[in-house]
Amino acid sequence: MRFGLPGLKLSLVTLAATAALAVPSAFAAKAETLTGVVSDAMCGVKHMMEGDAVACLRACVRKGSKYALVVGDKAYTLDAKDQATLDQLDKLADQKVKVKGEVDGDTIAVSSVGPAK
Repeated sequence: MRFGLPGLKLSLVTLAATAALAVPSAFAAKAETLTGVVSDAMCGVKHMMEGDAVACLRACVRKGSKYALVVGDKAYTLDAKDQATLDQLDKLADQKVKVKGEVDGDTIAVSSVGPAK
């Protein structure tokens, strides 16, 4: 039986396909629960408007900024798709919350949000 180049090509193709399937799962976002304070992505950790942080946050969101979660000195942009979650974030503006979702770098795809205990 002769293996030669065709067998080697098949092995390399199989190896490449296996590696390609493994790489996305290594870099995939993972579900986590983070606790922090609701802010907006434009201001992040420190609100830019003088005075009331809640008023600043809501003004920024009205102008197109996304909500954010401030954890320590890091701000995560919150990718909230449904209106109920957006309403909850508005209600909990500038309050400590628990956010569950898929973390991918500096963005959280929100699955749920609620007050932190």
